[in-house]
Amino acid sequence: MGTTSSLLTQYDIEEVQEHCNHLFSQQEIVSLYQRFCQLDRNAKGFISADEFLSVPEFAMNPLSQRLLKMVDGLNFKDFVAFLSAFSAKASPQQKIELIFKVYDTDRNGKVSFKDMLEVLKDLSGSFMSDNQREEVLSQVLREAGYTKDSYLTLDDFIKVLGQSDLKMDVEVPVD
Repeated sequence: MGTTSSLLTQYDIEEVQEHCNHLFSQQEIVSLYQRFCQLDRNAKGFISADEFLSVPEFAMNPLSQRLLKMVDGLNFKDFVAFLSAFSAKASPQQKIELIFKVYDTDRNGKVSFKDMLEVLKDLSGSFMSDNQREEVLSQVLREAGYTKDSYLTLDDFIKVLGQSDLKMDVEVPVD
């Protein structure tokens, strides 16, 4: 896959569609490719963390530093796969898997109280004290049947979040 949309072949589009479980139409993939090429300023075939930060919505996200660890160095296929969790067509499980990865920063397959506290701190900033965050998180865990000493796995996240109606949709502008 080249650096301009004219080099994206029908085969490439279908391959990317397959890679992202057909969560994006062919037209959306072409639009995503154009955006990818704009972000890939050096035409290296992947997007660096700095290039991702050039997207204002991304840079302003309170979880941007965590997300950067997930997106730094993505090629186009993996870029689309990452974005597919934000598709309106993505299943709740796909969305929960992305959320789990945001929390599981050390990639050990488990999320500790400390991991959750760090994400809550990123999200709440100075609006909550450390004590308030600990109290809120402890209460949420208790209500879900866990303790501060629990390590949550992906299955635990699915069990807890699977009942909610997660809204993580992003629209892909199709030119």
